[in-house]
Amino acid sequence: MKNFILRTISGAVYIALIISAILLLDNSPVAYIILFSTIIALGMNEIYTMTRNEESESWTVILVDWLGGIGMFTSLYLMCTSESSIHGLALIPIAAYLVIRCILQLYRPKQNAMHSLERSFFALTYVALPLAMLNSIIQMSSPRTLLAIFCFIWINDTGAFLAGVTLGRHKLFKRVSPKKSWEGFIGGVALCIAAAYASYYYLNEFFQVPQIETWVGLSVVVAIAATFGDFTESLLKRTMGVKDSGKLIPGHGGILDRIDSLLLVAPATLIYLALIIYNNPL
Repeated sequence: MKNFILRTISGAVYIALIISAILLLDNSPVAYIILFSTIIALGMNEIYTMTRNEESESWTVILVDWLGGIGMFTSLYLMCTSESSIHGLALIPIAAYLVIRCILQLYRPKQNAMHSLERSFFALTYVALPLAMLNSIIQMSSPRTLLAIFCFIWINDTGAFLAGVTLGRHKLFKRVSPKKSWEGFIGGVALCIAAAYASYYYLNEFFQVPQIETWVGLSVVVAIAATFGDFTESLLKRTMGVKDSGKLIPGHGGILDRIDSLLLVAPATLIYLALIIYNNPL
């Protein structure tokens, strides 16, 4: 019971922070940038912790990687929200990170250079880049569409859990996640579709969705990508022999355990918006 209460409270705080930061985007991006920059730094740090070996990274490398990830996020935000004249300048933090990180490795002769660079670039690509893509999603649609994406992720988790617990019989991906079932997967997708219809008919004034087909399609894309995002992080944890990515969030584990779905949802949604509804914005 104590763990359930902690899990509920910490989950509610996380959700409240996400919703508040996105809703405040209409007036100021400060809370949004601070929140997601913090998530990027924490997520990258959990990658270092999970992949730690006899050659731990120095704080200098970690700091440079953090700045690189945060710089990528803020650069893409500027590119997506500013005039075209600033687009080239917005790439400078990313370019600077690449140069500095490679030069920094030259001064660590006793370390396995390939392993160190692989870890840094993987953390940047797996954590920072997908979160930076959220800015492109906002540009193509709106902050409220981004909020809907988060809601679909949480609804998918709820539907998958309820259907899996009550009906789950057939394993979906036993090698990676033995508890996940086809019934849970279908339940998550079905609840997302139902939520898409409900939000279209009852909350359309808030989300401003022009076509029900594109909205339902978005919910399906999110549900499927969220499931594979969960599997991907489970594979990483199983490979490294850890149960959770960290202990930051009581009852939930680390920050990667909370955003694992989002890390594939972001690029999948970006592709969906670009290829399917780019000329018919939400």
